[in-house]
Amino acid sequence: MLKNESIGYLDVSVPAGISLEKEIDALRKEKNAVILAHYYQTGAIQDIADFVGDSLALAQWAEKTTADVLVMCGVHFMGETAKILCPDKKVLVPDLNAGCSLADSCQACDFEKFIREHPGHTVISYVNTSAAVKALTDIVVTSTNARQIVESLPADEKIIFGPDRNLGNYINSLTGRNMLLWDGACHVHEEFSLEKILELKKHYPEAAVVAHPECRKPVLTVADFVGSTAALLNYTVKSEKKQFIVATESGVIHEMSKRSPEKTFIPAPPNDSTCACNECSFMRLNTMQKLYNCLKYEIPEIYVDEAIRQKAVKPIRRMLEISEKLNL
Repeated sequence: MLKNESIGYLDVSVPAGISLEKEIDALRKEKNAVILAHYYQTGAIQDIADFVGDSLALAQWAEKTTADVLVMCGVHFMGETAKILCPDKKVLVPDLNAGCSLADSCQACDFEKFIREHPGHTVISYVNTSAAVKALTDIVVTSTNARQIVESLPADEKIIFGPDRNLGNYINSLTGRNMLLWDGACHVHEEFSLEKILELKKHYPEAAVVAHPECRKPVLTVADFVGSTAALLNYTVKSEKKQFIVATESGVIHEMSKRSPEKTFIPAPPNDSTCACNECSFMRLNTMQKLYNCLKYEIPEIYVDEAIRQKAVKPIRRMLEISEKLNL
């Protein structure tokens, strides 16, 4: 069906005049499929999804669902995580090109060498990694549970943390640990401009700054609240503040606005002066048309080598078990 395997998605025109929302809804019922979407997807995809969440919630949902087909509207590693947890299910993504700059910053061969050079460490990997990197890992974490999982280990435990140096530094500062950090970063969260955030504060002096821990330290220092995507969302719902400057991928503002329509959300700008908000170009590769074709023809499909899957599932399940004990 693909015109070229390198395209990464089904390049078929959608019939004119159809309602993509109605067709997608009919297809998921016909195929016993569920659509999972990350908060960084477009508003249209979030609205049609069966479940919207951050990386931890999507992994938890994938493990629990009884559907035959999972459509992961996110990036490639999220589809891999779902397949690792659900090898008997068909896992689809609208566009295989939806990668992750953070995952790409940590190649398995390089990470394996890094681990060999630092023996005697417990290896903690962020969920934003490939299946092959997870297979080298003792425990997988997300930004929601990273601090708690690190704190669940003995205080003197030697830890390698990868691949996000900003999140690792933040966890070190909170826990007093001295984890050995891989030097990786997310291109979206690296690009937030401290100067422009401070300038926004002048225009919105009552606004609270909320930031994801993947941001650089200067941005985290001026933030009123730092947390995972889900934590930022919950904070804006519960806060008495009426204005928020949001330093994470701007797709989450869609859900923030739905839950708190009376509040104002201002996307924090990146260093690029031509942009007013900061979007993940990979996340935005998924579209409603690609989602429709993906469901209709059941491609592209995610595959994970079984030997790698069997190794990678152990640290993911360990994360899920610890998260359950900690009520995360």
